[in-house]
Amino acid sequence: MGRHGKKYLEARKKVDPTKKYGLDEGLDLLDQTHFVKFDENVDVAVRLGVDPKHADQMVRGAVVLPHGVGKDVRVLVFAKGEKEKEARDAGADHVGSEDMIKKIQEGWLDFDKAIATPDLMGQVGKLGKVLGPRGLMPNPKVGTVTFDVARAVKEQKAGKVEFKVNKDGLVHAPVGKISFGKEKIRDNLLTIMDVIVKAKPVSSKGTYLKSIAVSNTMGPGIRLDPADVQSMLKTT
Repeated sequence: MGRHGKKYLEARKKVDPTKKYGLDEGLDLLDQTHFVKFDENVDVAVRLGVDPKHADQMVRGAVVLPHGVGKDVRVLVFAKGEKEKEARDAGADHVGSEDMIKKIQEGWLDFDKAIATPDLMGQVGKLGKVLGPRGLMPNPKVGTVTFDVARAVKEQKAGKVEFKVNKDGLVHAPVGKISFGKEKIRDNLLTIMDVIVKAKPVSSKGTYLKSIAVSNTMGPGIRLDPADVQSMLKTT
C-alpha cells in the first residue's frame, strides 16, 4: 500500500460512514481528512428523489458562487463583429467564429467554458460530438447562449458552476478548494444547495434531498444531514 493509501485509511477512520453529520461538524471533518500537499478541490454530491429518465424531472441549472471555485477559467466565445469586441473587452481568452470552429474540428480544446451568441449556434452545433460529451456545449438554459456576452464572460470568470442531474439521480458540483477555509466553503455550498432546492421539479414526489456528501479530491465522502442543510437555506 502506498503512502497515500495509508493516509487515506487514517482519514477514513475519522469519518463514520453510517452517520449523517450536521453541516458545521461535517465541514470541520473536511479539514481533518485533508492529507495531501496540494490544494484539493472540495466537491458536493447530492442524491435527489427524481427520475431523470422523465424530461419533467430533469434538474439542471447554474449559479455564480460567492467565492468562486478557486481556478482560472479559460473562456472561449463564439461571436462576430461588435459582439466579438464586447467579449474581448470583458476578458474572454479566445474569441472568434468560423476560425474557432475550424480550430476545434482540428483538435484544439484549450478552454474550460464556451459561450456563443444565438446567431452562431447553427454553426457551433456542428461541434456537438466534440463539445457535448465534454460538457463544453453552449446552452441557453445555463446562460451560455446569449447576446449579453460581457455578462456571461464575467460570470464564468467569477466561478459560475453548472450542474445537471445524472441518470442515477446524482448532482456533482465543485464548492471550492480546501484552502478557502470553512466559512467560504460553507457559503458556496449553501448557495448551490439553495439553487438545487429551487430547481425541484413539480412532479417530484416524496423526499427530494435524499443524501448529501462532501469530500476532498483524495478524501473519503462525509455524509451531511439533509434536514440540517435545508434548515439553513433561504428557500425554507
